[in-house]
Parts: sequence; C-alpha cells; structure tokens
Amino acid sequence: MSQGMEIADVRLQRGQTLVFDGLSLKLTEKRIGVIGDNGAGKSSLFRLLCGLEQAQSGRVLMEGQPLLQARAEHPGLVGLMFQNPDDQIIFPTVAEELALGLRPKGLNKQQARARAHELLSARGLAHWAERAVGSLSQGQRQQVCWLSLLIASPQVLLLDEPFASLDLPGQARLAQDIAAAPQQILVSTHVLDHVRGFERVLWLEQGRLRGDGPGREICSAYEADVAARLADLHTAVPSHG
Repeated sequence: MSQGMEIADVRLQRGQTLVFDGLSLKLTEKRIGVIGDNGAGKSSLFRLLCGLEQAQSGRVLMEGQPLLQARAEHPGLVGLMFQNPDDQIIFPTVAEELALGLRPKGLNKQQARARAHELLSARGLAHWAERAVGSLSQGQRQQVCWLSLLIASPQVLLLDEPFASLDLPGQARLAQDIAAAPQQILVSTHVLDHVRGFERVLWLEQGRLRGDGPGREICSAYEADVAARLADLHTAVPSHG
C-alpha cells in the first residue's frame, strides 16, 4: 500500500505573508482536486509538494521519506505543470522540450528525441516536432507542458490550473488524459466540473483547509459559499432606484 505524499504541521511564510500555519494533509487518493479563491494557497501547496519551496517548520514526506531525500535518491518522482507555460518551457523547439524530461531516465540525446517524435506522432502532432515553441499559442504551449510531463512519467503529477488556456477540445483531451494516466494526479482549478467527479477535493481558504471530501460534495459547498458571498455583496451595495 502506497503511503503517498504527506504534509505534517507545515508552516510556510513568504516575506511578511503567512501562507500556511500548521497545515497537515495525507494525500493517498489517485485523483485529488484543489479548489479555492485566488490567493488561497493552491500554487504554494504544489510548490511545497515538488520541493520548489521549503517550509520554515513541519515536514513534507514522500512514501514516508523526507521529500528532498526521496527526490535525491529517485529523480523525477514529482512533476509540476506550472500555471504559466512560459515558466516551464526551456528549449526552443517542441521536440527538444519533450526530450528534456527523458534525460534523468538515462536516455542519450538521440534516443530522447526519437521518443519525443514517437509521442508527437501518436497524438497526431508530428508537425509540431521542429516548431519553435514561441510560435505556438498559449494553449498550445500548455499542451507542450502536459506532454513533457507525460513523457517524463513522474510518480506524482501536480497540475496548476491546467485548463486555463485551453479551448474546449483541448480541455476535453486533457480531461481524458488525466482519467487514463496511471499516476497519482493533483489538479488545481477554477473549472470545477473537471474535478467534481474526483474521489477527493481539497478546498483551501486563506491557507487553511476549509473543506475536504468527495468532489461533488466539496465543489457544491464551495459554489454555495461563493453564491452567498455574492448575495451579501449585492445587499451591501446601496440602491439608487
């Protein structure tokens, strides 16, 4: 039985901002959604889980081991898809970018590029291989980031607002890919329908866990809360009628 990932009594402060204060989570389910308002701590949670950010106190564990130790022993355990694809993409062409994810697996440059071409061909995107990343739209660059994660196949995938720049066909394809992937996947999103069917959804509010349970239940609770806040705001606005 996998122990998955765990955050134990984590305190994270960035400058004057206290992001998390005593946050604890055990993350064992295959599909976990993360929802909440902007600034709730969703991206910060992902940065902690992939080791990009270090907590001032508390522990981040992977399969019972400190995350940084686990990653040092097994590179490529956790993969993060950034909210902005331009924060993630390094290489000038699509094939080079995809090949990058295979280097930790011991493939040489030629083998990695061949595998990248295979993946693109299998998805009907062979014509993208030598395209300059800069010539792609935002949504297409987001697809490249997703393909980079797929080809690298880390044990855990963290997807930060992956649907934000995608058109409807792109969103549908990504949702299918997420459903079919063998890895544990955490998805942070404002598009609640994409996580409503997940076995578990976390609702973050100002760095605290406001809700935690089955996707339909937590998404409905969050929607009701938003509706109530909007209603309060409406009644607070003086009428000029």
